[in-house]
Amino acid sequence: MKRIELVTAESLRVDVFLSKNTELTRSAVKKLADEGGVLVDGRPAKAGEVLKTGQKVILTVPDPKPIAAVPEEIPIDIVYEDEDFAVVNKSQGMTVHAGNGNDSGTLVNALLFRLDRLSGINGMLRPGIVHRIDKDTSGLLVVAKNDRAHLSLSEQIKNKTCHREYLALVEGVLKEDSGKIVTRIGRDPKNRLKMAVLPEGKGRIAETDFNVRERFEKYTLVDFSLKTGRTHQIRVHCKYLGHPIVGDKLYGYQKQHFELNGQLLHAYRLELTHPTTGERMSFTAPLPDYFERVLEILRKA
Repeated sequence: MKRIELVTAESLRVDVFLSKNTELTRSAVKKLADEGGVLVDGRPAKAGEVLKTGQKVILTVPDPKPIAAVPEEIPIDIVYEDEDFAVVNKSQGMTVHAGNGNDSGTLVNALLFRLDRLSGINGMLRPGIVHRIDKDTSGLLVVAKNDRAHLSLSEQIKNKTCHREYLALVEGVLKEDSGKIVTRIGRDPKNRLKMAVLPEGKGRIAETDFNVRERFEKYTLVDFSLKTGRTHQIRVHCKYLGHPIVGDKLYGYQKQHFELNGQLLHAYRLELTHPTTGERMSFTAPLPDYFERVLEILRKA
């Protein structure tokens, strides 16, 4: 149980005041108020009540209920598996783990059904998950089956010895054949659903290398290599270059030329060192059919 005490400095509704001064949303405040969890000067208050300056507000937030992901029989493409880890070719549209209302149909639900065990470092909602790729990004990611392997794989990502390469089709024609993008990335101050390139001193360093694979009249097929692993990194960097990824309505164009269910971004190659044997291993995944179909259209144009 968490107890928060605040004193009002301006006249605002209870839900507005608490959403501004805590991490709770207005709907969450309303739910707590309806359950008697909000007191104003010692008496229960409703979310819509207007506060006066100097009033004392006490908010009581119950401890979150422990939840765990459950196994679900969902088809997934396991590229490789041994006693320490598995490599999965995730399909577009599948969320990696529960969150933001997605509590079923995730990769974790499928892994719990298919694999005999998963590492427990990330708890009951994200067992085995060493790194993520976006819901509408397809391709390879590694999953740890025990804690020792998890620690080794996480360290490789941290030390940039686990190589992750992506293919993306971007809007427009890139002039440079290759290059390096280094910026700071953090939460977009204007839209909490997005990440953004931020000024010096804010966000975290994000580094991406790129090489042009093929140019078309209005598009470019580009190979991206992640040196860091920030949320939405490649998508944000493509927007930063002025060449958003085709199909990416969050960072790119709302009106798309092709009928797609998400961005044309695919994690096609993963290279790592085996946690037990020390062997260097490399895995690849072919482009999804919908990605290949768009390339075929462009090549015939």
